[in-house]
Amino acid sequence: MFAWDGAAAIVQTLDFFTPVVDDAYGFGRVAAANAISDLYAMGAEPLFALNIVGFPAKKLPMSILGDILRGGADVAREAGIPILGGHSIDDPEPKYGMVVTGRVHRDAVVKNVGAQPGDVLVLTKPLGTGIFTTALKRDLLPPPREAEIVRLMSTLNRGACNAMLQAKPHAATDVTGYGLLGHLHGMLRASGVEATIDAAAVPFVADVLPLAASGCVPGGTQANHRFLAPHLVWAEMPLAEQLVLADAQTSGGLLIALPEARLQGLLRGLEREGTPARAVIGRVHAGSAGRITVQGRLRNAVPA
Repeated sequence: MFAWDGAAAIVQTLDFFTPVVDDAYGFGRVAAANAISDLYAMGAEPLFALNIVGFPAKKLPMSILGDILRGGADVAREAGIPILGGHSIDDPEPKYGMVVTGRVHRDAVVKNVGAQPGDVLVLTKPLGTGIFTTALKRDLLPPPREAEIVRLMSTLNRGACNAMLQAKPHAATDVTGYGLLGHLHGMLRASGVEATIDAAAVPFVADVLPLAASGCVPGGTQANHRFLAPHLVWAEMPLAEQLVLADAQTSGGLLIALPEARLQGLLRGLEREGTPARAVIGRVHAGSAGRITVQGRLRNAVPA
C-alpha cells in the first residue's frame, strides 16, 4: 500500500501460477480472481490490471493462450476493471496471473492484524480446492466436478468485500496458500490473541474428505499442517479432517474478524451478496498469540 495523499492510498498486488485445472479458459478465470482477491481482503477497490504470461509458444497452440487470456479478461470485466496491457515470455510451462492496482481510503483499510478478544470469525467460501485440484492432476475428478470447482475458485470476493466494509471488521484476510489455519494463525499472532475454531461450523466442499483420506493431498497442504503443529490444539480429529482445515486454497474466501454486535449485519450483507458461504466458525480470545484450538469434527459439507 502506498499513501497517495491525505485521504487515499494506492494498493498493488501481484500473483501468478501454473495451471491448476485442465481447462485453459477456466485456468484464466481462476488466476485472475485469485490475483484480485488481495485487494478485496484489504477493502480496496480494484482499478486496473496488467497480465503476466509465460507460455511455450513452440509447443502448444496459441489458441490455448487465447483461451487463458479470455478467461482472465472475463473475470476482470466482472470486477469492473480494464486490463491495460501486460508482458509475456516464452516459458517451458504455462503461467498466468495479474498485477492489480486499486485504491482505498486510508481510514478504511482492512488489515490482517487487529483481531480482538470477543471477536467472531466468519468464512465466506468452503474449503477443499487444493485437494480437488490435486485430484484433477491425478485424473480422479470427472469433468462436471472440475467445472464446479472452477466456478467456486473463479468467484470473486467482491460481494464479500462489500458486506465486510459495511460491517466494519477489526481484521480480515483472504484464505489462499497457507490454508484457513495458516492465515488465521498469522492474523492471531500479529494481533497478540488466540482463537477457538468450531470444526462442525467450517464449510467444506462435499466429497473432499474421502480424497484427503486416500492421500490425495497437495504438498503445500502437508507443509501447512507440519508448520502449524506447534500452534494447534486438536480435538479427537482424524488426520484427513486436519488436512482439510490446513488445505492450501486457490482463490479462497475471506476470513473476517469482527465484534459480535456487528455479526448479524455482516451475515445479512453476505446473504444479499450471495457469497458461497457465510459461516461463523469460531471466536477470538485473549491468550497465547497465534494459538488455535480446534473443537469437534467437520460436519458442514456443502456443494461447490
